[in-house]
Amino acid sequence: MSKSLLQPTALLLCGVSSISPAQAAEHAYLQDQLVTATRSVQTTQQSLAAVTVFDRAQIEQSQATSVPELLKKVPGVSLANNGGPGKHTSLFMRGSESDHVLVLIDGIKIGSATSGGAALQDLPLELIERIEVVRGPRSSLYGSEAIGGVIQIFTRKGKGSGAKPFFSAGYGTHDSYSGSAGISGGDGKAWYSLGLSGADSDGINVKPVSSSGYEDDADGYRNLSAALSAGYRFDNGLELDANLLQAKSHNDFDQVNRARTSGFRANANGESRVFGSRVRFSPLDPWLVTLQAGRSEDKSDGYLDGHFDSRFDSRRDSASWQNDLTLAVGHSLILGVDYQRDEVNGSTPYAEDSRDNKGAFAQYLGTVERHDWQLSLRRDDNQQFGQHDTGNIGYGYALTDWLRGTISYGTAFKAPTFNELYFPNYGNPALDAETSRSLEVGLAGQHGWGHWAVNAFRTRIDDLIAYDSSIRGPANVDEARIRGIEWVLGSRLLGLDWSANYTVMEPENRSGGANDGNELARRAKQIFNLDLDRRLGAFSLGASLHAEGQRYDDLANTRELSGYASLDLRGEYHISPEWRLQTRVANLLDADYETAEGYNQPGQALYLSVRYQAL
Repeated sequence: MSKSLLQPTALLLCGVSSISPAQAAEHAYLQDQLVTATRSVQTTQQSLAAVTVFDRAQIEQSQATSVPELLKKVPGVSLANNGGPGKHTSLFMRGSESDHVLVLIDGIKIGSATSGGAALQDLPLELIERIEVVRGPRSSLYGSEAIGGVIQIFTRKGKGSGAKPFFSAGYGTHDSYSGSAGISGGDGKAWYSLGLSGADSDGINVKPVSSSGYEDDADGYRNLSAALSAGYRFDNGLELDANLLQAKSHNDFDQVNRARTSGFRANANGESRVFGSRVRFSPLDPWLVTLQAGRSEDKSDGYLDGHFDSRFDSRRDSASWQNDLTLAVGHSLILGVDYQRDEVNGSTPYAEDSRDNKGAFAQYLGTVERHDWQLSLRRDDNQQFGQHDTGNIGYGYALTDWLRGTISYGTAFKAPTFNELYFPNYGNPALDAETSRSLEVGLAGQHGWGHWAVNAFRTRIDDLIAYDSSIRGPANVDEARIRGIEWVLGSRLLGLDWSANYTVMEPENRSGGANDGNELARRAKQIFNLDLDRRLGAFSLGASLHAEGQRYDDLANTRELSGYASLDLRGEYHISPEWRLQTRVANLLDADYETAEGYNQPGQALYLSVRYQAL
């Protein structure tokens, strides 16, 4: 395939990697590197999957203050937030459940084994180098949870030569303070990065004033995070690296004050930690071996009126052995095995508190002239739910030098969480794993004026786990069918950079019961994003519009949440190549809306910040 074919941004669907394993390490730090879609090094131009990539420059340009705020720009992504900064946030991708999205940090799976979700709201955006989002099923490569897609977050890494410090400080509405500082560097063989990040905000009153019995006060949030990574590449090609990310948070909540005493408080201290190490080497020129192991931890201690109330503590240990084999130019085979062990602990007793999962996978990537293939198969052996076989097949064809079509089909599964199975007076140990089948067709074009892409998808989820009022707990009572279309469009015209995406979908309950035909809860049927940026000498100006249609907060579709649109304006002044001043007005028109019933969202807010990055 011609290298001139389809040079779009990371939002487009493109070809398959022909890079050999021996070359992979040399390309590991290229700006357009993509590894999540195939578990191997390829460029964004070579991916058959629908992907979105945010690099460090795009993260800073957006002036987003959190990972969820950045991710809502992704086509087909909708958020449900319980009351502003730091509060619990659920992410729905392409209409799937919030725990149907697998989240990785530097290749290590994260998330709570009890609730099934990852605390995205606590992850420090200032310590993140890159985020890759793959839309569509990926269980054939990663196992459980990847029904809706995969989000992989990469922490900052050292590169280049010499030490390069960075610094930021900010202040905003609701007495919101933020800051970060760190240093990174390398010498060609060794690299390192160390960073600290903090945030503190008085927050907003989470519950409406009209909510009877709740505290009428602001619900604050604090976060302190640290990240460390280091690596070394030996003369023989052996590469070693390790990374650590830790985020500690303090959250204030609204709690019903039935006694109506003064000083009644509810809060929680959370902690997320992930650390891992990796070894890469090539025993033979066409064979690249990657060994990786790590642990992720998710902890939360709850307090009522200053007294300890509950503790949830989950741990996930994982290890993998992957072999990338180059069969010929443009043809590669990837073979590997994974191991995962989940454990839960804390003040709540569970009938079962641990389980293992072993997985083996194989993937073939091929390209011949205008044709590209991706075939993958995986078998998971779960200690509680037995064997699950998943697969994916993708095909791409370049119709012209500027137009390309793709089609893919994939299956996936999701094992129930420990809360769904064993939480006292709620869990249902008779639950089966959720399974899905997805079909996607895409068309993408690259022109002198810009780029565009259209993706149509259809997903059916069987044994969907949902709350069943008859047993007052979760049950495999529902099936779901999700149909949708994504449009992506971007261009640079007269010095103005702009991009837009629009998703329309039908996340529909197909259970055959009383809720048959209803919309799945908290999914917006329409999502629109528009970003505009213009550089004027030392100044940069930008605007972002995010709009979502109406949704329901319950399976019965009796509690409707209105649609909304939020407009942000941002500006930046380049004092020097290293120093910048930034300002942003969030929710300029002060839109009043809810993404989860009974929880306020922040109104208009102003943020100011200063940044330094050594060149």
